[in-house]
Amino acid sequence: MLSVVALYHFAPIEDPHGLREPLFALCEAQEIKGTLLLAHEGLNGTIAGSRAALDAIVAHIRSWPGFAAIEVKYSHAETMPFGRMKVKVKREIVTMGIEGIDPRSDAGHYIEAKDWNALISDPDAIVIDTRNDFEVQAGTFENAVNPHTLSFRQFPAWFDAEAEKLLAEGRTPKFAMFCTGGIRCEKATAYVRSKGFDEVYHLKGGILKYLEEIPNEESRWHGSCFVFDEREGLIEGLEIAPK
Repeated sequence: MLSVVALYHFAPIEDPHGLREPLFALCEAQEIKGTLLLAHEGLNGTIAGSRAALDAIVAHIRSWPGFAAIEVKYSHAETMPFGRMKVKVKREIVTMGIEGIDPRSDAGHYIEAKDWNALISDPDAIVIDTRNDFEVQAGTFENAVNPHTLSFRQFPAWFDAEAEKLLAEGRTPKFAMFCTGGIRCEKATAYVRSKGFDEVYHLKGGILKYLEEIPNEESRWHGSCFVFDEREGLIEGLEIAPK
C-alpha cells in the first residue's frame, strides 16, 4: 500500500527556480511520483510513494522559510497513481488569473469539518462548489450551487454575474464555499471578499478533510470526490471509490 499526500501553502518564495532542482532531486531519490507546482506565491501539489519517503519530502519543504506550518492530507493507493515526477515553476499555484488577490490576508473564514454541516444547513447561506463542472458531477454537498465552470479562470466572471443579481435584490448573504483540498477556496473566497461581501466561509482542508473526519452516517456529501490521478475518486474515510 502506498501513501498519497496532498499539500499546499501560500507563502512568499523569492526564487522558485532555485528551489525546484533540489526538490525534484529529492523526490527522484525517494522514488516519489506526482506533481508539485512552485510559484512566487507558494507551493501546491499531490505526490505518492512510501510513507517514509513522503515524510522526508514534507520535512524538506517545512525547512523552507515560511513553510513550517504547511498542512498535509494523507490518503492511500493500492498502486502508484502517477506516471512520473514533475516539479514545475508556474505564475500561480492555482490559476485564477486575477491580479491583486492575496489569500494570506484576504481569504474567507475557515470552518472546521465538524462545523460544516451546521453552516450548510443555514437557510441564509449560499453553498458554492468552486470546482469545475466535471468534478461536481462526480459528487458534491447537499444544496450546493454548481457554477458549471470548465476551468477555475471562469469562476470570477461567474461570481460577478451572481453578485450583480444578489445586490439588485438587496441581498448580502453569507457564502459557504468548498473545493477538493482547500486551495481554490483560498483564492475564491478572497475574490468574493474583494467584491464587498463580509460573511464568506470555506471548508478548512476541503472535501478531503471532511471525508476523512466525518462518519458516513453524519455526512452531507453525495457521490465521490474527484481526484486528479488514477484513483479518480474518493469517498468517506478517504477510501477509493468503486469504479
